Order: sequence, then C-alpha cells, then structure tokens
Amino acid sequence: MTKAEKVTFVIDTLEKLYPETPIPLDHKDPYTLLIAVLMSAQSTDERVNTITPLLFEKADNPYDMIKLSVDEIREIIKPVGLSPMKSKGIYGLSKILIEKHNGEVPANFEALEELPAVGHKTASVVMAQAFNIPAFPVDTHIHRLMYRWNLSNGKSVAQTEKDAKRLFPKELWNKLHLQIIYYGREYSPARGWNLDNDSITKTIGRKSVIDEYYKKKK
Repeated sequence: MTKAEKVTFVIDTLEKLYPETPIPLDHKDPYTLLIAVLMSAQSTDERVNTITPLLFEKADNPYDMIKLSVDEIREIIKPVGLSPMKSKGIYGLSKILIEKHNGEVPANFEALEELPAVGHKTASVVMAQAFNIPAFPVDTHIHRLMYRWNLSNGKSVAQTEKDAKRLFPKELWNKLHLQIIYYGREYSPARGWNLDNDSITKTIGRKSVIDEYYKKKK
C-alpha cells in the first residue's frame, strides 16, 4: 500500500466506524468548553464531565468565575487532579478574557495560547470544536496511533501534528481527530491492546510495532 492508500484506508475505516463524532466534553459554549478542556489535562473526559456541572452551577462565564477565589475553584475541581495549577489557570484566564476580550473567548490561536494554562493542544481543541476552524489537536491516543500506523515517527507531539496535517485533507481534520481518539480508546489502547481487534494497525501498522506485539504474546 502506498502512503496515500494507507491514508484513504484510515479515513474510510474511521468513517464507517464513527460517522457521528459527538464532542466528549460536556459544554454549552466556547467558554465552558475551554474550561473543560483545560481541566481534562492528565484526567479523563468522564471524570471532567462529573465535575464541570458543579463548577458551572456556580460560574459558567468569566464574570461569575472571578467572583470565586482560586481556593474555591480548587476545592470544586480537586477530583480531576492538578487542581492547584488548573484553578489558577481558570481564574487567571477568566480575568484576562474580561480585561482584554470583553468576556468572550477569542477565535484565534495566538490569543488563546496567551491565556494562562492554555497550551497549543487546548487552543487547537477550542478552535476545532467551538469555532469549527480547522485544527488537529494531538492527544496521547493520536500520538500513539500515528506512530503505530507508521504515519509519523513518534518523536514529538509537534511532529505528529505536522504529519497529520500534511497527510489528511484539511476539511476532515476536525472530525478526524475525534474519530482517531474514539478508535484509540476502543480498538488500539496503550494497555490491554488486542491487535486482532485493531483492523487499522493490523492492515497498515509499523512492522516493528507488530513484531514487538507478537514477541510479547509468546
């Protein structure tokens, strides 16, 4: 298979499996999505979705958020982990949104990445999912799968993003990054991986990854 054929195979397989791609984090607007994405760092979407309603009940916009103290925010979001950093980030970015952006979440990478606790991946998720602007946020699932599928060398998340954007059509990025995440969780996890269930890796996977898998199975 040529690289172009592999890319087409990936797109077609994912489209069959996941024709619909609901956004995994519960939110109602760009601000609540931004907060949910920030909270999801090194946590699970499920856990975040149990905590955000408690936080948003008290503050679902930057104006109400800065009425809470950093400690109050931290107390609510503690179960998602990294709460000292995340609570400071939530308070700090809410303040900046009011001061610099009329309380609105800006729809551009530069302004988003200037916000406290907002890195490139978080900004990419917000751009794609809140504003429908093409982006390719790379999380651990996408990083792992692009390597397993021999579509990227796995050297860095930045390289994986570059490769994904080069290989996949721009108009598919926003849907595709979610499809790959769903696929990674269901068929190609980091732990408890069963290659027999993973039709994409089985068909186009990196030879060294497949050899290693069978070596471990022996």
